[in-house]
Parts: sequence; structure tokens; C-alpha cells
Amino acid sequence: MKPHFHKVPITLQSSFSIRHDIKPDFGNIWHYHPELELHYVIKGEGVRFIGDNISNFVPDEMVLLGENLPHTWRCKDEYFQGNPDLTTEAMVIHFLPDCLGKYMLTLPEAYLIPKLFEKAKSGMVINGKAKDKLIDLMRAAVDATNLDRIIILLSILKTLAETDEYSTIVTSKNTFYQSNESETLRINKICNYTLSNYKKEITLEEVASLSNLSVTSFCRYFKLMTKKTFYDFLIEIRVSHACRFLIENKLPTEMICFDCGFNNVSNFYRHFKKVTGMTPLDYKRKYLN
Repeated sequence: MKPHFHKVPITLQSSFSIRHDIKPDFGNIWHYHPELELHYVIKGEGVRFIGDNISNFVPDEMVLLGENLPHTWRCKDEYFQGNPDLTTEAMVIHFLPDCLGKYMLTLPEAYLIPKLFEKAKSGMVINGKAKDKLIDLMRAAVDATNLDRIIILLSILKTLAETDEYSTIVTSKNTFYQSNESETLRINKICNYTLSNYKKEITLEEVASLSNLSVTSFCRYFKLMTKKTFYDFLIEIRVSHACRFLIENKLPTEMICFDCGFNNVSNFYRHFKKVTGMTPLDYKRKYLN
């Protein structure tokens, strides 16, 4: 889908941005920016959209996003029902590829950094000891000043560049273009409606009317924006919620099937395996073990 350009607030006195946010939610605007983003979720859960990927996010997840890679985090429904006890918490670093100077990337000792930036264009979920080290560095960066900030950022880049403890997020590299305001509002309206109503049957007539388009025009528009059909998009959202319910292990699989909007169990199993590459039982075993 066409994302919205976001201007990351970085002061003239700083070469990069570091935040420790505690908010009701992460927002839900599908956006991109030229800065790389290191995002660590401390508190909060739901569904994240990164490039062409739709997946769950949970606390203690760390993601590195490359420049201009579209993304948004959508918290689960409880965060939008006014529950004062539910907040999100995250540490976020934004930095431009050349924030430490254009010539640094050409130094022979820094040859791993451009390779890291290239890998980050597909998104990276950071795991293991690398993630633990990066958490400590991010906490230190929040309060650091002057040269200490630069030293910490270099340590973060070194850890990211040298680790093999990561998995790639995006499966295909599509070209994304800046959208105008009306397109941003339209696609976000469709996404928010789908995320709020995925449990029930959603017809093409419903979502087409939200877009003020005919069904035929809507199908063509949605495929152009997202590189997938609306039906495929809806299935991915339902499967992502089913994954979260399976990990929580509070409901039987058959109940999860209907609670996520699938009309029969065999249909649910077929779509789940197509999206995740494994059966619901295999998925549950993998993550619970």
C-alpha cells in the first residue's frame, strides 16, 4: 500500500534520535521515513505491518527497519477500549545512514556497516545475546550526552553489523512511493476497518463503499497499493490473530478458528498452513516449547 511520509523529529543539536515512550498505543498510521529505525517493544502487543509482512508483535521484540521501509504497529483491541491500565512502552532510535558523516561508511574498518544497512531494507528481528546487549545500549543512550551518545551509537551499529542472531521480515522488495494525504486517509481507513471487524464476514461491497469506489475499482486499487488482494490481506490478519491466540494457549484450536472469522475448521487449517507454513498444532508446539 502507499505509505505516508513521516518527518522524524531530530533536533539540530543531535545526530540521531532516541526516545523512551510510554503511550496508550503506538499509533496506526502506515508510514515511512529515510531514517533507519531500531524499535524495542517493552510493553504492548498486537499486529505489526512491515513492508509486505503482517505479523504479531509481543513484549521484548526488537526490530531494525531500513530506510524508507513502510511500517506501523497496531495494538490489540483492548488498547482501544479506554482501559487505563493498558499502555504501550518502547525505546526507539532513528538515525540517517550518514548521520556520523558520509566518509565513515567508506572507511575500510567500517565495511560491515553498509552491508547492515542493505540487510535492514528487508527488516530484521533481532534475537539472542545481541538483543540483550542492544537493550542495555539503548537504555544507556536515552540519558547519554555529547560524545557518549556517539560512542553508544557506534556500539549499537557494531553489534547489529556483527550478529547473525536475526531473522528477515520482508519477503519481497517492492518499491514504495510517497502518497498524498487523501490516499493515506483512504488506505488507513480500510486497514483500521478490517482490523476492527476481521472476526465477522466483510464483503467487498462494504470496504469499497468506505473508499467511495465501485467493487471493481476497489479491487484494482487495493491490489495496486498492497500488491495483494483484499481477500489475501483479510486472511493474513485473521491468521496473525490466530497465532497470538495459539501462543496464549487459553482456547482450543476450534474455538480460535471461529473467533478469528473463519467459517469452518478445514478452511482455517488450509489458510493457516498457507500463510505460516505449518499447522496450528505445529505452530503452538514451536512457540510454547
